Formats: sequence, structure tokens, C-alpha cells
Amino acid sequence: MDFERFADDAVVHCVTEHQARQVRAALAERLESVGLRLHPDKTKIVCCDSWRRRGGYAATSFTFLGFTFRPRAARDPDGKIFTSFLPGVSKDALKKMSAEVRSWRIHLRTGLTLKQLARRLNSVVSGWMQYYGAFYRTDLYPLLRRINHYLMRWIRKKYRIRTFKKFHRRWKRVTKAWPLFFAHWKWVHSIW
Repeated sequence: MDFERFADDAVVHCVTEHQARQVRAALAERLESVGLRLHPDKTKIVCCDSWRRRGGYAATSFTFLGFTFRPRAARDPDGKIFTSFLPGVSKDALKKMSAEVRSWRIHLRTGLTLKQLARRLNSVVSGWMQYYGAFYRTDLYPLLRRINHYLMRWIRKKYRIRTFKKFHRRWKRVTKAWPLFFAHWKWVHSIW
């Protein structure tokens, strides 16, 4: 039987619901024998076989290590779209990253140069992209767009640009001159 474990969290793969119930009972018994117990809210049986499932399951997703595993659209080698059980960044992880981006107050850092700003952001943002972008990267796009909007606001404030036309020209000049200056611009063709 396959399983993944990190600290006190684990995911156990079972073939049938009956097998999953047996494993849960055995784990509960074993933990009880050493004075521990399974977390009642976090311990659940999840049906992951999305293309065969025909209903009736209480849980069809779970979160593990910052990823939410749930049925998502996928594409087979022939280009046909089907539903598969795949991981993507969890809502809680996105909330934490969004709060951190907000705390940077990028649009108010007009005393910094573009290079200094990139140096501050890139290590963190590229880490998020590497970790959470490994699976279903499109779930990260709204966060990366938000970072870009803060950068746009920064340019408008830094150079006191009032009209959209002037701003748009400046933005195009910056993104064309340094297309990989910010880590999230590597995915730019997919996002905007």
C-alpha cells in the first residue's frame, strides 16, 4: 500500500472504499494503543477516481502540503480534455501568499529602483512558482497578476504618470526591454 507522510500528516492510497475503511480502523487502533488519536476533521476517505465516480461520496478533495487535490480538467496526449484528480495550490496557501504580497506594499516603494524591487521580490516569487507551479500552474496566475498590478501602480507613482496612454507606453518599454526582469514575467505569455 502506497502512502505519503510529512510530519504528522499522511495520505494513504487504497484501491477500494472497503480497504480505506479497514486502514482507517487499523490506524485508529494503533494510535490509540500509544495514547494518540486520529484528527476527527482531517481524517477522511476521499474518492479520487474522478472519471469513474458516479456520485454519493461526501469528500471529493483534500489538502496536503499546500496543495488541494481535486477533480480538474486535463488534456491527454491526443489533445482531448478529460477530468483527472490533480493537485493545485490550495486556497489557504493562496491567501497566505496574497497577504505577504500585500504586506510588501510594492506600490509605495517609490524610493527603490526597478532593480532593487526585483531583487526583493524575485527570490520569494520564484520559490512560490517552483513549488506551487509544479502542478496546475494556472491556479497561481491570479496571484502573479496581482503582483503585476502592484508593479504597474509602482511605475505610475514613481514616474508620476497621470494618463493611461503615457503609462501604457512606459509599461511596454519596461517589459520589452527586460522581459525576464521579474521572476513571474517568465510565465507572462500564459498570463496576460
